[in-house]
Amino acid sequence: MSPIGSAGSAMSVQQIIDLRNQIINRSDALQDIHAPEADAARAAGPAPSFDATLQSMLGSVNAAQTRADDVGAAYQRGEVTDVAQVMLARQEAGVAFEATLQVRNKLLSAYQDIMRMGV
Repeated sequence: MSPIGSAGSAMSVQQIIDLRNQIINRSDALQDIHAPEADAARAAGPAPSFDATLQSMLGSVNAAQTRADDVGAAYQRGEVTDVAQVMLARQEAGVAFEATLQVRNKLLSAYQDIMRMGV
């Protein structure tokens, strides 16, 4: 027997309608709360292009690798004595490079999937 048709703890049709109306009211309230944020995002201008985002990401990876090289060279010259700082810079550069490699692999896979669709 379905919960709507059973007696006792089952919800009546009116209770279900009231619950639905409460959910709709809460949804409307949440949309009103977040509307200024969405308006501000639209006023800030268009979203950056894929190309600009990719260039920015590659620039930050390059900066991390350059920093790691600079810290390593400074350690070899004796200017930096904290080996943990050197290892941390190398790890950051390695993680950034691995993330970039994973993004490249995903983009290549998506490109190949799209090319197979045309056949």
